[in-house]
Amino acid sequence: QVQLVESGGGLVQAGESLRLSCVASGISRNIKDMSWYRQAPGKQRELVATIDSGGITKYGDSVKGRFTISGDNAENTVYLQMNSLEPEDTAVYYCNVDTEYYSGSFPIRNAYWGRGTQVTISS
Repeated sequence: QVQLVESGGGLVQAGESLRLSCVASGISRNIKDMSWYRQAPGKQRELVATIDSGGITKYGDSVKGRFTISGDNAENTVYLQMNSLEPEDTAVYYCNVDTEYYSGSFPIRNAYWGRGTQVTISS
């Protein structure tokens, strides 16, 4: 059974840093990409950062220059280094892993989600 476990969330002051980790287990297919999403109360879930199997990264506009995503493919682990945190970064942060394989000529994709970790930034 696939399981994603996030850790590293907490309460910090504005301007400080946090590092989130996500460990995935039970994945039997090749990982296409690993991502972090976040959702604040009353807001839609938004993409924070993603890293694909080739190491290419993308970031949401609101976190560019402040957050860095990295991964350890051998351990199925993804990290999110968050610097210069702002109160607007307060949210539940979710780990996402996408896998892909081909059944004949058809690509089969699966998405897995962690249960989230709370990040709270005080003014």
